[in-house]
Amino acid sequence: MSALRTTTEASKANEANKVIQASGTKPPSRTNAATGKSTSSQFAALADIWLPRLVLSPTIIASLIFVYGFIALTAYLSLTESRMMPNYEFAGFSQYAALFEIDRWWVAAANLGIFGGLFILFCLITGLLMAVLLDQKIRAEGALRAIYLYPMALSFIVTGAAWKWILNPGLGLEKLMHDWGYHNFSFDWLVDSDMAIYTVVIAGVWQSSGFVMALFLAGLRGVDDSIIKAAMVDGASLPTIYRRIVIPSLRPVFFSVLLVLAHIAIKSFDLVMALTAGGPGTSSDVPAIFMYQFSFTRGQLGLGAASAMMMLATVLAVLVPLMYMETKGAAHGR
Repeated sequence: MSALRTTTEASKANEANKVIQASGTKPPSRTNAATGKSTSSQFAALADIWLPRLVLSPTIIASLIFVYGFIALTAYLSLTESRMMPNYEFAGFSQYAALFEIDRWWVAAANLGIFGGLFILFCLITGLLMAVLLDQKIRAEGALRAIYLYPMALSFIVTGAAWKWILNPGLGLEKLMHDWGYHNFSFDWLVDSDMAIYTVVIAGVWQSSGFVMALFLAGLRGVDDSIIKAAMVDGASLPTIYRRIVIPSLRPVFFSVLLVLAHIAIKSFDLVMALTAGGPGTSSDVPAIFMYQFSFTRGQLGLGAASAMMMLATVLAVLVPLMYMETKGAAHGR
Protein backbone atom coordinates (compact mmCIF):
# COMPACT_ATOMS: atom_id res chain seq x y z
CA MET A 1 0.00 0.00 0.00
CA SER A 2 2.83 2.35 0.90
CA ALA A 3 4.58 1.54 -2.35
CA LEU A 4 1.45 2.44 -4.30
CA ARG A 5 1.20 5.75 -2.38
CA THR A 6 4.84 6.58 -3.13
CA THR A 7 4.32 5.87 -6.83
CA THR A 8 1.25 8.10 -6.90
CA GLU A 9 3.11 10.99 -5.22
CA ALA A 10 6.00 10.68 -7.65
CA SER A 11 3.68 10.80 -10.65
CA LYS A 12 2.00 13.92 -9.23
CA ALA A 13 5.39 15.58 -8.79
CA ASN A 14 6.34 14.77 -12.37
CA GLU A 15 3.08 16.21 -13.65
CA ALA A 16 3.69 19.40 -11.59
CA ASN A 17 7.19 19.78 -13.09
CA LYS A 18 5.79 19.36 -16.60
CA VAL A 19 3.23 22.09 -15.94
CA ILE A 20 5.95 24.44 -14.66
CA GLN A 21 8.16 23.78 -17.69
CA ALA A 22 5.24 24.29 -20.07
CA SER A 23 4.37 27.63 -18.49
CA GLY A 24 7.98 28.87 -18.78
CA THR A 25 8.30 29.70 -15.10
CA LYS A 26 11.21 28.71 -12.90
CA PRO A 27 11.08 27.48 -9.38
CA PRO A 28 11.98 30.20 -6.92
CA SER A 29 15.69 30.47 -6.14
CA ARG A 30 17.08 30.22 -2.70
CA THR A 31 17.00 33.52 -0.87
CA ASN A 32 18.86 34.84 2.10
CA ALA A 33 16.44 34.94 5.02
CA ALA A 34 18.12 38.02 6.53
CA THR A 35 18.28 40.22 3.40
CA GLY A 36 15.66 38.70 1.15
CA LYS A 37 18.15 38.71 -1.81
CA SER A 38 18.93 35.66 -3.86
CA THR A 39 22.36 34.06 -3.62
CA SER A 40 23.01 34.52 -7.35
CA SER A 41 22.32 38.26 -7.22
CA GLN A 42 24.63 38.66 -4.22
CA PHE A 43 27.39 36.83 -6.07
CA ALA A 44 26.88 39.02 -9.15
CA ALA A 45 27.06 42.18 -7.04
CA LEU A 46 30.31 41.03 -5.41
CA ALA A 47 31.75 40.14 -8.82
CA ASP A 48 30.88 43.62 -10.15
CA ILE A 49 32.72 45.19 -7.23
CA TRP A 50 35.83 43.00 -6.98
CA LEU A 51 36.44 41.73 -10.52
CA PRO A 52 37.61 45.12 -11.93
CA ARG A 53 39.84 45.57 -8.90
CA LEU A 54 41.39 42.13 -9.36
CA VAL A 55 41.98 42.78 -13.07
CA LEU A 56 43.56 46.21 -12.52
CA SER A 57 45.53 45.40 -9.40
CA PRO A 58 48.59 43.82 -11.16
CA THR A 59 48.98 46.90 -13.38
CA ILE A 60 48.56 49.27 -10.45
CA ILE A 61 51.05 47.34 -8.31
CA ALA A 62 53.58 47.18 -11.17
CA SER A 63 53.22 50.94 -11.77
CA LEU A 64 53.65 51.73 -8.09
CA ILE A 65 56.82 49.64 -7.91
CA PHE A 66 58.52 50.11 -11.27
CA VAL A 67 57.51 53.73 -11.96
CA TYR A 68 56.82 55.64 -8.77
CA GLY A 69 59.00 53.38 -6.65
CA PHE A 70 62.06 53.95 -8.84
CA ILE A 71 61.30 57.67 -9.05
CA ALA A 72 61.38 57.76 -5.26
CA LEU A 73 64.63 55.74 -5.24
CA THR A 74 66.22 58.10 -7.76
CA ALA A 75 65.12 61.09 -5.69
CA TYR A 76 66.75 59.61 -2.60
CA LEU A 77 69.97 58.70 -4.47
CA SER A 78 70.22 62.32 -5.61
CA LEU A 79 70.52 63.23 -1.92
CA THR A 80 73.42 60.85 -1.30
CA GLU A 81 77.10 60.64 -2.24
CA SER A 82 76.53 57.59 -4.46
CA ARG A 83 79.24 56.94 -7.02
CA MET A 84 79.83 53.56 -8.69
CA MET A 85 77.32 51.85 -6.40
CA PRO A 86 74.37 53.22 -4.43
CA ASN A 87 75.25 54.76 -1.09
CA TYR A 88 72.19 55.26 1.09
CA GLU A 89 73.78 57.64 3.60
CA PHE A 90 71.92 60.96 3.44
CA ALA A 91 74.11 63.87 2.26
CA GLY A 92 71.65 66.71 1.62
CA PHE A 93 71.61 68.77 -1.54
CA SER A 94 75.34 68.64 -2.28
CA GLN A 95 74.79 66.82 -5.59
CA TYR A 96 72.47 69.56 -6.80
CA ALA A 97 75.00 72.21 -5.83
CA ALA A 98 77.71 70.32 -7.72
CA LEU A 99 75.40 69.88 -10.71
CA PHE A 100 74.72 73.60 -11.02
CA GLU A 101 78.45 74.31 -11.01
CA ILE A 102 79.12 72.12 -14.07
CA ASP A 103 79.21 74.14 -17.30
CA ARG A 104 78.27 71.10 -19.36
CA TRP A 105 74.96 70.86 -17.51
CA TRP A 106 74.06 74.42 -18.48
CA VAL A 107 75.06 73.71 -22.10
CA ALA A 108 72.77 70.67 -22.06
CA ALA A 109 69.93 72.69 -20.50
CA ALA A 110 70.33 75.46 -23.10
CA ASN A 111 70.33 72.89 -25.90
CA LEU A 112 67.15 71.38 -24.46
CA GLY A 113 65.53 74.81 -24.53
CA ILE A 114 66.55 75.36 -28.16
CA PHE A 115 65.60 71.89 -29.30
CA GLY A 116 62.39 71.68 -27.28
CA GLY A 117 61.10 75.10 -28.29
CA LEU A 118 61.80 74.74 -32.01
CA PHE A 119 60.76 71.09 -32.10
CA ILE A 120 57.36 71.79 -30.53
CA LEU A 121 56.77 74.95 -32.59
CA PHE A 122 57.58 73.46 -36.00
CA CYS A 123 55.78 70.19 -35.25
CA LEU A 124 52.66 72.16 -34.34
CA ILE A 125 52.83 74.35 -37.46
CA THR A 126 53.69 71.53 -39.86
CA GLY A 127 51.20 69.07 -38.40
CA LEU A 128 48.36 71.59 -38.36
CA LEU A 129 48.99 72.71 -41.96
CA MET A 130 49.09 69.12 -43.19
CA ALA A 131 45.89 68.32 -41.27
CA VAL A 132 44.09 71.33 -42.79
CA LEU A 133 45.29 70.25 -46.25
CA LEU A 134 43.97 66.71 -45.81
CA ASP A 135 40.73 68.01 -44.33
CA GLN A 136 39.82 69.47 -47.74
CA LYS A 137 38.90 65.98 -49.02
CA ILE A 138 41.64 66.07 -51.64
CA ARG A 139 42.47 63.20 -53.96
CA ALA A 140 44.77 60.43 -52.74
CA GLU A 141 44.15 61.49 -49.17
CA GLY A 142 44.83 57.98 -47.89
CA ALA A 143 48.19 57.79 -49.68
CA LEU A 144 49.27 61.21 -48.43
CA ARG A 145 48.23 60.36 -44.90
CA ALA A 146 50.29 57.18 -45.04
CA ILE A 147 53.31 59.09 -46.36
CA TYR A 148 53.03 61.69 -43.60
CA LEU A 149 52.63 59.03 -40.91
CA TYR A 150 55.40 56.74 -42.19
CA PRO A 151 58.29 58.44 -40.30
CA MET A 152 56.47 57.81 -37.01
CA ALA A 153 56.74 54.07 -37.69
CA LEU A 154 60.54 54.37 -37.51
CA SER A 155 62.49 54.45 -34.30
CA PHE A 156 64.51 57.52 -33.36
CA ILE A 157 67.67 55.44 -33.82
CA VAL A 158 66.79 54.78 -37.47
CA THR A 159 65.79 58.41 -37.99
CA GLY A 160 69.04 59.67 -36.47
CA ALA A 161 71.14 57.29 -38.56
CA ALA A 162 69.34 58.24 -41.78
CA TRP A 163 69.67 61.99 -41.20
CA LYS A 164 73.30 61.55 -40.15
CA TRP A 165 73.95 60.17 -43.62
CA ILE A 166 71.81 62.81 -45.37
CA LEU A 167 73.48 65.75 -43.57
CA ASN A 168 77.03 64.41 -43.74
CA PRO A 169 78.97 66.90 -45.90
CA GLY A 170 81.06 64.17 -47.50
CA LEU A 171 78.23 61.74 -48.25
CA GLY A 172 74.80 63.31 -48.31
CA LEU A 173 73.06 66.46 -49.45
CA GLU A 174 76.14 68.68 -49.84
CA LYS A 175 77.99 66.09 -51.94
CA LEU A 176 74.90 65.54 -54.08
CA MET A 177 74.61 69.26 -54.85
CA HIS A 178 78.33 69.42 -55.68
CA ASP A 179 77.93 66.47 -58.06
CA TRP A 180 75.09 68.33 -59.77
CA GLY A 181 77.38 71.31 -60.37
CA TYR A 182 76.43 73.56 -57.44
CA HIS A 183 79.95 73.79 -56.05
CA ASN A 184 79.21 76.81 -53.86
CA PHE A 185 76.44 74.98 -51.98
CA SER A 186 77.32 74.32 -48.35
CA PHE A 187 75.32 72.61 -45.62
CA ASP A 188 77.72 71.46 -42.93
CA TRP A 189 75.53 71.95 -39.85
CA LEU A 190 76.26 68.42 -38.65
CA VAL A 191 79.94 69.24 -38.05
CA ASP A 192 79.38 72.86 -36.99
CA SER A 193 79.31 73.20 -33.20
CA ASP A 194 77.04 76.25 -33.43
CA MET A 195 74.46 74.58 -35.69
CA ALA A 196 74.57 70.89 -34.71
CA ILE A 197 71.60 71.15 -32.34
CA TYR A 198 69.47 72.43 -35.23
CA THR A 199 70.09 69.24 -37.18
CA VAL A 200 68.44 67.41 -34.28
CA VAL A 201 65.46 69.75 -34.65
CA ILE A 202 65.20 68.90 -38.38
CA ALA A 203 65.25 65.15 -37.75
CA GLY A 204 62.83 65.41 -34.83
CA VAL A 205 60.29 67.47 -36.78
CA TRP A 206 60.47 65.06 -39.72
CA GLN A 207 59.84 62.17 -37.33
CA SER A 208 56.95 63.55 -35.28
CA SER A 209 55.02 66.00 -37.45
CA GLY A 210 53.01 63.17 -39.05
CA PHE A 211 51.81 62.06 -35.63
CA VAL A 212 50.76 65.63 -34.84
CA MET A 213 48.96 65.76 -38.19
CA ALA A 214 46.98 62.63 -37.31
CA LEU A 215 45.85 64.11 -34.00
CA PHE A 216 44.81 67.41 -35.57
CA LEU A 217 43.06 65.66 -38.45
CA ALA A 218 41.02 63.60 -36.00
CA GLY A 219 40.06 66.81 -34.21
CA LEU A 220 39.13 68.54 -37.46
CA ARG A 221 36.93 65.65 -38.51
CA GLY A 222 35.10 65.97 -35.20
CA VAL A 223 34.06 69.60 -35.78
CA ASP A 224 30.34 70.00 -36.54
CA ASP A 225 29.88 70.69 -40.27
CA SER A 226 26.73 72.71 -39.64
CA ILE A 227 28.77 75.42 -37.89
CA ILE A 228 31.10 75.71 -40.88
CA LYS A 229 28.19 75.79 -43.34
CA ALA A 230 26.46 78.50 -41.31
CA ALA A 231 29.63 80.60 -41.35
CA MET A 232 29.97 80.15 -45.11
CA VAL A 233 26.36 81.26 -45.56
CA ASP A 234 27.19 84.39 -43.56
CA GLY A 235 29.97 85.13 -46.05
CA ALA A 236 33.03 84.06 -44.03
CA SER A 237 36.02 82.93 -46.09
CA LEU A 238 37.64 79.55 -45.51
CA PRO A 239 40.79 80.98 -43.83
CA THR A 240 38.59 83.04 -41.52
CA ILE A 241 36.49 79.98 -40.64
CA TYR A 242 39.58 78.01 -39.70
CA ARG A 243 41.13 80.91 -37.80
CA ARG A 244 38.02 82.01 -35.89
CA ILE A 245 35.98 78.81 -35.53
CA VAL A 246 37.77 75.55 -36.30
CA ILE A 247 41.21 76.03 -34.75
CA PRO A 248 39.89 77.50 -31.44
CA SER A 249 37.64 74.43 -31.10
CA LEU A 250 40.76 72.21 -31.16
CA ARG A 251 41.87 73.31 -27.68
CA PRO A 252 41.87 69.75 -26.22
CA VAL A 253 43.92 68.53 -29.19
CA PHE A 254 46.46 71.31 -28.69
CA PHE A 255 46.73 70.29 -25.04
CA SER A 256 47.39 66.64 -25.95
CA VAL A 257 49.88 67.55 -28.67
CA LEU A 258 51.84 69.92 -26.43
CA LEU A 259 51.98 67.32 -23.69
CA VAL A 260 53.24 64.56 -25.97
CA LEU A 261 55.78 66.75 -27.77
CA ALA A 262 57.14 68.22 -24.54
CA HIS A 263 57.60 64.73 -23.15
CA ILE A 264 59.42 63.61 -26.32
CA ALA A 265 61.68 66.67 -26.28
CA ILE A 266 62.67 66.45 -22.61
CA LYS A 267 63.56 62.76 -22.70
CA SER A 268 65.32 62.88 -26.09
CA PHE A 269 68.28 60.53 -25.98
CA ASP A 270 68.35 58.02 -28.83
CA LEU A 271 67.81 60.59 -31.60
CA VAL A 272 70.67 62.79 -30.37
CA MET A 273 72.98 59.81 -29.78
CA ALA A 274 72.35 58.40 -33.27
CA LEU A 275 72.65 61.76 -35.04
CA THR A 276 75.38 63.73 -33.26
CA ALA A 277 76.26 61.74 -30.10
CA GLY A 278 76.18 65.07 -28.32
CA GLY A 279 78.90 66.54 -30.53
CA PRO A 280 80.87 68.10 -31.96
CA GLY A 281 82.34 68.08 -28.46
CA THR A 282 79.38 68.76 -26.21
CA SER A 283 77.72 71.34 -28.47
CA SER A 284 74.53 69.26 -28.97
CA ASP A 285 74.49 67.65 -25.53
CA VAL A 286 71.08 67.31 -23.82
CA PRO A 287 70.19 66.46 -20.20
CA ALA A 288 69.33 62.83 -21.01
CA ILE A 289 72.83 62.23 -22.42
CA PHE A 290 74.36 64.08 -19.49
CA MET A 291 72.45 61.89 -17.05
CA TYR A 292 73.41 58.65 -18.80
CA GLN A 293 77.10 59.43 -19.10
CA PHE A 294 77.57 60.69 -15.56
CA SER A 295 75.55 57.84 -14.05
CA PHE A 296 76.87 54.86 -15.98
CA THR A 297 80.18 55.81 -17.65
CA ARG A 298 81.73 58.25 -15.18
CA GLY A 299 80.65 56.52 -11.98
CA GLN A 300 78.81 59.48 -10.45
CA LEU A 301 75.46 57.90 -9.72
CA GLY A 302 74.32 60.58 -7.26
CA LEU A 303 75.07 63.39 -9.71
CA GLY A 304 73.27 61.54 -12.49
CA ALA A 305 70.27 61.02 -10.21
CA ALA A 306 70.23 64.75 -9.46
CA SER A 307 70.18 65.54 -13.19
CA ALA A 308 67.36 63.01 -13.66
CA MET A 309 65.32 64.74 -10.98
CA MET A 310 65.88 68.07 -12.70
CA MET A 311 64.50 66.52 -15.89
CA LEU A 312 61.47 65.34 -13.92
CA ALA A 313 61.06 68.85 -12.52
CA THR A 314 61.12 70.19 -16.09
CA VAL A 315 58.38 67.75 -17.11
CA LEU A 316 56.27 68.85 -14.14
CA ALA A 317 56.94 72.51 -14.94
CA VAL A 318 55.40 71.93 -18.37
CA LEU A 319 52.68 69.48 -17.32
CA VAL A 320 51.19 71.28 -14.31
CA PRO A 321 50.47 74.64 -16.04
CA LEU A 322 49.02 72.86 -19.07
CA MET A 323 46.72 70.73 -16.91
CA TYR A 324 45.70 73.78 -14.88
CA MET A 325 44.81 75.78 -17.99
CA GLU A 326 42.93 72.85 -19.49
CA THR A 327 40.89 72.11 -16.37
CA LYS A 328 40.21 75.82 -15.84
CA GLY A 329 39.05 76.19 -19.44
CA ALA A 330 36.84 73.09 -19.16
CA ALA A 331 35.29 74.45 -15.95
CA HIS A 332 34.38 77.68 -17.73
CA GLY A 333 33.02 75.80 -20.75
CA ARG A 334 35.73 76.92 -23.14
